[in-house]
Amino acid sequence: MSPRPLRELLRVPAGGGLDLGRLDPASTPAGPPDKAAGRAATAAMAQPLASLQERLYAASTAGDRRRVLLVLQGMDTSGKGGTVKHVIGLFNPSGCRIQAFKAPTPEERKHPFLWRVKKALPLPGEIGIFDRSHYEDVLVARVRELVPRSRIAQRYAQINRFEESLADDGVTLVKVFLHISYEEQRERLLERLDNPDKHWKFSSADIDDRTLWPAYQEAYELAMERCSTGAAPWFVVPADRKWYRDWAVSRLLLEHLEDIAPRYPAGDFDVGECRARLLAT
Repeated sequence: MSPRPLRELLRVPAGGGLDLGRLDPASTPAGPPDKAAGRAATAAMAQPLASLQERLYAASTAGDRRRVLLVLQGMDTSGKGGTVKHVIGLFNPSGCRIQAFKAPTPEERKHPFLWRVKKALPLPGEIGIFDRSHYEDVLVARVRELVPRSRIAQRYAQINRFEESLADDGVTLVKVFLHISYEEQRERLLERLDNPDKHWKFSSADIDDRTLWPAYQEAYELAMERCSTGAAPWFVVPADRKWYRDWAVSRLLLEHLEDIAPRYPAGDFDVGECRARLLAT
């Protein structure tokens, strides 16, 4: 019997109840036995991932519109930036489109919340990575009460319609919630505080946000329950162990790219004739 795909183990059921408190952030579902094995297994995925990426891009030159969008969400220090560095580093950067979403600019606030997201989508053949995303508008907006709850409810439906339209247009969405524990976040913030070279990554607001931890967990649960669909499911990746986080996200991408199964397009020329002409030069 073949091993169960990781995407089945980590997937949030569509419309099902989700209790993050029952999911161990330090667990390693279906993962390698330890850190050393995990790092080795992640490195071993570099070649097949790069090959699939090249085929995906090559197929786009012949009109194939398929592409991948990795959405990374999680509490501060959950490892969104680390995932971009260690996992996306396995790909050819020229075929990746990375966008980190910060607080909306004055210009972005003049438009519907999905406006800035649509501008950052990957083109056919590309792998897109969102460090935070349109989900901030149902997470921070809910916790900080930036908009009425009725509008938050409308946004869930807007997101589902938007993501379904992306899937219909050839986008494979891989939405990952990096699940860390309250205690692990404290340790990571302390590491930043104790290292002057990391002070640029630290903000006193990070401490203030810890008082809102339960509200953020509830907001994430609601967002994933309401927006984990057949076209765009959510995956919860335990992220207390960085090596497992990197392995799991790499594995999820590999499984999805293997499902796409991109192929190199056939040449529209006579190989023998071109070879003869080339040898004659």
